[in-house]
Amino acid sequence: MHNLALMARFNAWVNQRLYDAVASLPEEDYRRDRGLFFRSVHDTLNHILVVDRLWTGRVSGRDRGIRALDQRLQDDLSSLRAARETEDRDLIALVDGLTPAQLEQEQRYRPITAPGELSLRRDHMLMSLFNHQTHHRGQVTAALTQSGIKYADLDLPYFLAERK
Repeated sequence: MHNLALMARFNAWVNQRLYDAVASLPEEDYRRDRGLFFRSVHDTLNHILVVDRLWTGRVSGRDRGIRALDQRLQDDLSSLRAARETEDRDLIALVDGLTPAQLEQEQRYRPITAPGELSLRRDHMLMSLFNHQTHHRGQVTAALTQSGIKYADLDLPYFLAERK
């Protein structure tokens, strides 16, 4: 299995554990502005999903309807989690369906935060997606820690150990 396929599966595993922990937050804490880039835990998890859809749309060459980085996709944790699980399954299928040549192929796209057009290899787009998730999941875990919520280990070695 190549590293991007591994990362897609690891990503789904981490998201499941993270959402399990987030479900322990009282609604008020879940919605509270915590000073994160996207304010609340809900808005941060929503943003991660937005950007995943943006990047996977670029990789696959289709418009997924994302027009803003803070676009509201779901209004509650249950719906957001269901959308996250679907996105994670679709991401695994997308990565698994790309050949090495397709992964190395340049893809042109239009950023939503700046005019013009850019180009990146598909594998670099996917690496950006995984890196972006890690960045914002770190903000969510900090919010969980501040709220006294314990969460399962989210590091790659634990995922790999479970797969054995």
